[in-house]
Formats: sequence, structure tokens, C-alpha cells
Amino acid sequence: MMEVVKIIAWVLFFTINGILAFYFVLPAILFVISLFIRKKNILSPASGNNDIDFAAIVTTHQDTRFIPPLVDSFLKQGYPNFTLYIVADDCDTGHLIFEDKRVIILKPEKALHSKIKSIHYAIDKFVKPHKVMVIFDSDNLVHPDYFKNLYPYFTRGFKVVQTHMLSKNTESTFARLDSVGHIYYTFTERKVKMQLGLHSAILGLGIALDTALYKEIAYKDTIGGFDKKLQSQLAIQVKQIAFAEDAIVYDEKIEEGNALEKQRTRWIYTYFKHFKDSCNLFFSGLKTASMGRILLGSSMLRPPMFLLLIAAFTIMAVAAFLKPALFFIWIALLLLYVINFILIIATQSYQKGMLNSLIFIPFLFLRQLKSLLKIKSAKTAFLKTEHQKIIYIDELLKNEPI
Repeated sequence: MMEVVKIIAWVLFFTINGILAFYFVLPAILFVISLFIRKKNILSPASGNNDIDFAAIVTTHQDTRFIPPLVDSFLKQGYPNFTLYIVADDCDTGHLIFEDKRVIILKPEKALHSKIKSIHYAIDKFVKPHKVMVIFDSDNLVHPDYFKNLYPYFTRGFKVVQTHMLSKNTESTFARLDSVGHIYYTFTERKVKMQLGLHSAILGLGIALDTALYKEIAYKDTIGGFDKKLQSQLAIQVKQIAFAEDAIVYDEKIEEGNALEKQRTRWIYTYFKHFKDSCNLFFSGLKTASMGRILLGSSMLRPPMFLLLIAAFTIMAVAAFLKPALFFIWIALLLLYVINFILIIATQSYQKGMLNSLIFIPFLFLRQLKSLLKIKSAKTAFLKTEHQKIIYIDELLKNEPI
């Protein structure tokens, strides 16, 4: 009996090792593959061809400070065929007056306190049918060529396209650290997979999709995990979730530690909340032999990186006593991961100061540990990330020309 228990324990031990090793090795494999694949050529639309009608949905909650610069960035679009719906949930909208008829301010009679509910509210208020809808946060800004560069993806047959998020602010250490994470995952979860014809991971903002397709998504509840639920269902319904690297949206990054803790608490909660959806997507990929679903599902099942690192160091501590050879294998795996991480940031950064910020990652690790202790608060509370950076698109592009 003891021998059976011992065998089971060793099988579990090496299974866990294999799963963890996969998550540390895969990014390096993707980086090497990226060196040998050619970038997909999405043709630009013909001059004056504006036949796709976009609905841009912006959700804001108890804060309208960012609406004027946001609207300004939309009105500077080179592509004219869009309508901007701003859902001002629990907001004073008396000062939000815009002459352009493409800008529509919506104020729900009762507070919604939910991004999902706000999106549905906007859809119900559409003034005309829109083939494609794009979801934004109120602190976003869009590049003047955003819709012009997004348009060709839908003429090519894509029904879901994640656009490229860059940072609106990179002055503080935490803002740069927050940006570094997005640069890394944009490369490994979107850019390379787009080139391989696989599903790209989506974000909670800058996601463009066929309106009819979005209406088919079913939400059991409306607190947290908007993008997780959306991603797991869309990946099953479409051939490929695309990534539009040339359609740029700017997002405000976290400026200080307490705000980062709140944001990470919400993210950790949604990871566990939508664990079943992640499993369903992964096993759907196995059943259909879809590498895109398998990899996206495995990405959704991957715990936050700081938890993976804790698990890796725990395994190393055990291996040092039981399997010394495994201990040195894990040292090699962690070194590979760190070197690959640095290479990705060094080669993929569009903005200044990202590489230098890597020395402060231990501070980010500690903040994430603290956020884990507050996970219960995310179950019942609408944990909104507070933003402060009010800047107009012309000023942003002057400082960070893209």
C-alpha cells in the first residue's frame, strides 16, 4: 500500500513539474518562432472605402473627467463612419455637450455599477444597426488612424479583433511595471499567435467584434471577468481571434501601489471565478484538435505569474533534497525565462524607460502578494481602478510619436 502511495506521489510531483515547466518554456519557444515567421500583410482599404459602420462603446462609472479628451481623440479619426456611445453610469452629464452628432451621451436612469450592464445598455440604445462594435474604457485615447487601420481586418473576414493597447502614462515606476507586463503578454499571447494563425488573447478594452456575435454571449452574472467570459466563448465560435498591431488604443497605467493591489485583486478573483470557462475552452481544443483553443485555454488556466514563481521555488526547495538533478533543471528553466523576458521587453517596447524598470519587479511581486490576501473583497464589490492622467491625444503623440 505504501508503495502505491509513493508511486502516486511521484507521478503527481512530476506532473506538476511538467505543467509548470510548460509555462516557463513556452514563451521562449514563441520568441524563437517569431524570428522565423513573416508578418501577415493585412491590406489597407481603398481610399474612401468606409462601408463598415462602427459602434464605439465607452463605459464610465461615477467619473466623467476623461470624456472630453476621449471624445477629442475620436473626432480626430481619419475614418468617419462611426458612432460613439458613452454610457455615463451614475454620473453628472450636464457638462458633457458635444456638437458632433456621432457622439451620443447615455445616462441610465438607475445606477448599473457594472461594465457588462453598461455595454448592454448601449446596445439597446443604438440609433442604427452597427456591423462592428468596439469596447473602450473612459480613460482611453485612440490613435487618429485607429478605425482606418482596424477596418481591413473585418474586410478580410475576421469577426473578433483585439487592438493594440499602449500606455498613456509611463512616468512612474508602477506605471512602467504595469506597462512591462502588457508588452510581454501582447507579444506572447497576441502578436506571435496572430502570425501563426492562432487565437490571440483579448483585453477588457479595445476589443472589436461583430455586433451580432456579441449578442449571443451569455453572462450568468455581471460582476467581474467581462473579458474572461467573452474570450472563452468567442474562441469557440470563431476560427481566429485576430490581433491588430497597427490599430492603437492608449490606456492609463497604474500610478501607485495601492491602486495596483486593487487591480490585481480583481484580476486574481476573476481567474478563479472563470476557471471552469478556461477548462471548457482547453478541453474543447483537445476534442476538436484546435491548437488555437488549446493554447488560449492553457493561457487562461495559467495562474498569475507571481503564483507560478512561488510554485517554482517551492518545487526547487523540495527537489534540492529529493532530486538534486531536478533542482538544477529548474535553475536553468528560470534563467531561460528571465533572459527571454528581458529580450522580449528590449525588442518589443514602443515607449521609453521600460527596460530600466525591470529592476523594480520585486516591488510588484510584493504588491501582488498583498492583493492575494484581499481576494474576498472582489466577490461582492465593484473594484474600480482609479485613474488620474488627463491628457489629449495631440500632446500624447507629440511626446510619444507612434
